[in-house]
Amino acid sequence: MGPLLAKEPRSRPSPPRPRWCSWCRRRRPPAKAPPPPAAPRGRDCFFRGPCMLCFVVHGPGAPAPAGPEEEPPLSPPRDGPSAAAAAASSSSASPRPPAPRCAAQAAEDCAAAARRFLLSAAAAAAASPASRRRELGLAAAAAWEQQGRSLLGARVGPVRFLGPPVAAHLLRGRAPPPAEPPASPEMVCKRKGAGVPACTPCKQPRCGGGGGGGGGGGGPAGGGASPPRAPDADRRPGSEQPPQPLCPPPAAPGAEGAPAEAGGDAVRAGSAAPSAAQQQQQQQQHECGDADCQEPREDACDCHREPPPDAPDINQLPPSILLKIFSNLSLDERCLSASLVCKYWRDLCLDFQFWKQLDLSSRQQVTDELLEKIASRSQNIIEINISDCRSMSDTGVCVLAFKCPGLLRYTAYRCKQLSDTSIIAVASHCPLLQKVHVGNQDKLTDEGLKQLGSKCRELKDIHFGQCYKISDEGMIVIAKGCLKLQRIYMQENKLVTDQSVKAFAEHCPELQYVGFMGCSVTSKGVIHLTKLRNLSSLDLRHITELDNETVMEIVKRCKNLSSLNLCLNWIINDRCVEVIAKEGQNLKELYLVSCKITDYALIAIGRYSMTIETVDVGWCKEITDQGATLIAQSSKSLRYLGLMRCDKVNEVTVEQLVQQYPHITFSTVLQDCKRTLERAYQMGWTPNVSAASS
Repeated sequence: MGPLLAKEPRSRPSPPRPRWCSWCRRRRPPAKAPPPPAAPRGRDCFFRGPCMLCFVVHGPGAPAPAGPEEEPPLSPPRDGPSAAAAAASSSSASPRPPAPRCAAQAAEDCAAAARRFLLSAAAAAAASPASRRRELGLAAAAAWEQQGRSLLGARVGPVRFLGPPVAAHLLRGRAPPPAEPPASPEMVCKRKGAGVPACTPCKQPRCGGGGGGGGGGGGPAGGGASPPRAPDADRRPGSEQPPQPLCPPPAAPGAEGAPAEAGGDAVRAGSAAPSAAQQQQQQQQHECGDADCQEPREDACDCHREPPPDAPDINQLPPSILLKIFSNLSLDERCLSASLVCKYWRDLCLDFQFWKQLDLSSRQQVTDELLEKIASRSQNIIEINISDCRSMSDTGVCVLAFKCPGLLRYTAYRCKQLSDTSIIAVASHCPLLQKVHVGNQDKLTDEGLKQLGSKCRELKDIHFGQCYKISDEGMIVIAKGCLKLQRIYMQENKLVTDQSVKAFAEHCPELQYVGFMGCSVTSKGVIHLTKLRNLSSLDLRHITELDNETVMEIVKRCKNLSSLNLCLNWIINDRCVEVIAKEGQNLKELYLVSCKITDYALIAIGRYSMTIETVDVGWCKEITDQGATLIAQSSKSLRYLGLMRCDKVNEVTVEQLVQQYPHITFSTVLQDCKRTLERAYQMGWTPNVSAASS
């Protein structure tokens, strides 16, 4: 077919021919001129079209159809380097997508040209050989020329033409031979940038109507690929059908409009082979068969997405915040847990602010050497508690006091091995001392108290309970030297008498808390406490010579009194309690354990007091169910009622009061046991059933 198309056109002037023979005078045909030598076939298209058609005509095609009645696939080739170059060149030549209307017109023109070519081939089969070759060549040329013009006009991507071998085989009526696997193309496009590999296109969501004609493509819903059909399989004689487009219109940006080929594995131009996950996803879509079934797509720019940030590290916090967090830990948690995590945490746990307040109570490992090391490392200690530390002596306390002159609070309960030497060293080297709690030290005498009173003018809180060698001599020196005292507590100091009480009442006007439990104090000394206008808490437990008039006078004059403890005073009666309920305008706590009172005292408290919240009348043998019920009914402020060992109060009555007045806590043996068990269960305790059964 190539030589036929390469013949000279008829418009070229022919050489002059004689009209008759010179011998016989008969008309004869002119002598045929020798045909010019055929020019070597160029590697470009004989239509002299654009480079895109060169790739279409000379590029490798898809396998030829297997039978004569099967139509070759008309979709463009989607694999190979030539397709990649064609895609790159077409994308560079036409950056804008073609209009759908032009694409549809181009498809209709291609279909019409192909139909005319096939019909002319069938008609030429019955004609003479010469006319058959002539008509076939003209039809093929017209078809190819029309197809090229349509493609160039529509500016669509490359498509595959019906080549001459296919047309010749269709003309002869036999099936074309099976196509060999495509070889690498010999021709390379010289256009600039044609060899640059195309970028992998972003994934687009699938379209339900992926067929060539909108929604009626391949499967039931038009989204799948249908097998190729013969051109005249469904055509009946005399029936007219709309032309089928040879070149499918380009797909929309959000869908894949091109139908799948006969094999069902068409690959996008310029992209790599589909992965196993994509093939499985396509197979699931074909199995679905629903035009509206659209699966969500992952982000097209996942490959360019930045890696997720690392998990936050606590060590990235500023040191001040970490120090604030560690300040909520106890000394054991910091030294035995947090400091072992890393060196950075160890350095933080050794920060000086954590060694300002040291609680070393009940630690037998605390020795004189340890106290010396602590004082050497941190000389800004302001508070230390060494209660129940029996392994140290006065030497360690002296070193600590010498190296920590800024000590403000010193606590050493039940350190019986310490003597006046330690308290004198603390008083001498720590003049800013404000708190001294050294209860239950048998060796402490008035000499230590004299040093405190003369050198520690800033003392505000002292506790010398159960220091049996302390007398009025040392207490008076403290009262005269420490004028800023606010709290003083004495317990079972038999050598402390009314003189000490009088001295504190006269020289320490800022006293707020006073306690002389079990001391040799009488009503003559207690009456001096009426001078203390700021007195808020008074502890007069177990004072044998205390009368009701003294107590009532103190309550009347000390208007700020909020807590009064009169336990173990058998002289206190119902009349005194009634006056306390009437005169105690700010009184909130009243303790009357083992006092000589009856139900009338409870009724008076509920009737006259509007501020008392805590009342404890345990071990008062005359209290009955009536008094407990009436105070619970009449008092508006009561929150706690102690009835421990009030034998005349029935437990059934208390249970009813608990149900009826849930805002009041009733304290009895049974109720306290119930609350204790409830707290134990909340903390995770479970009874041992096996041990109880055995």
